[in-house]
Amino acid sequence: MEKKEKRKGAKKVSMEKKILQPHQLFQRHPSNPILNAKAWPYPANSVFNAGATLVGDETLLLVRVEDCRGISHLTVARSEDGITNWQIDRHPTLWPNPQEYPEEIWGIEDPRIIWLEEREEWAITYVAYSRGGPLVSLALTKDFKNFQRMGPVMPPEDKDAALFPRRFGGRWAMIHRPSTAFFQGRVHIWLSFSPDLKHWGDHQILIESREGGWWDANKIGLSPPPLETEKGWLILYHGVKQTAAGCIYRLGLALLDLEDPRRVLRRSDTWVFGPEAPYERIGDVGDVVFPCGWILDKKTGEVRLYYGAADTCIGLATADLQDLLDFVMSCPEPPKCSF
Repeated sequence: MEKKEKRKGAKKVSMEKKILQPHQLFQRHPSNPILNAKAWPYPANSVFNAGATLVGDETLLLVRVEDCRGISHLTVARSEDGITNWQIDRHPTLWPNPQEYPEEIWGIEDPRIIWLEEREEWAITYVAYSRGGPLVSLALTKDFKNFQRMGPVMPPEDKDAALFPRRFGGRWAMIHRPSTAFFQGRVHIWLSFSPDLKHWGDHQILIESREGGWWDANKIGLSPPPLETEKGWLILYHGVKQTAAGCIYRLGLALLDLEDPRRVLRRSDTWVFGPEAPYERIGDVGDVVFPCGWILDKKTGEVRLYYGAADTCIGLATADLQDLLDFVMSCPEPPKCSF
């Protein structure tokens, strides 16, 4: 009996130790980086910041591709295992179209993909780089070949946007990150609602950037789209720390209420993933990990995180969903928004 109790105690200590080591939650794939410009079927400077989804059993990435002018477009890459043997569209899948959508004059960037069950189509939020600054645009597709552009849904400057896959009280919800006016030098994550995916209102701050020396002080933004779990909507967000040597982009976790995404239940004090490997620290923009997509294997509970590394290539990191939930549930409940 005494040995059995000791074994139980050892298991408890082991679980607590796991929760207390947030930087071990995500494991880099040994084949990283899994995609770079050398794999591209046409000339490109860099490939990074890809949206991700499943199409049947196939992993689909909608990759940001920067050409040698510095202008970005989006191209589809497909893989059966989500790791190797990528089939990349021979030509750009979604070009900027400034003739009909002038807000796309300097490129389109950083897509996030959500499957809308109600509409039986995917919604893609992306950044359109306009003369007035970056803004959030929306496109819909059923096949990743034909796209219905909805045009801008937020004015500049706004970025880091993703939809929730279902409505709340009859309205769609979108997380985004406006930054036209810095309040006390800080930029926050916002939440907005819409009856039709086009007209957005009830804008409110969802998660505040912190102040001072924190890893996520002053500037934060959503990374991949919200992930629905039994505990709530799991949020992975990036924080930008300004140092004497430049910015460092790291990732933290938060949890929102399932039925009321305005309620932030938990938020991590520490980051859970940051630039460490050479391909994350050295590149066009060093010290950056920036995911726009993740995929959950519902059978195994494995989360595959696809992230841009140093704005130059794409890396893959994996985590166990239960580990992420155990960790985020151990985090403190954040104070109510002070604005």
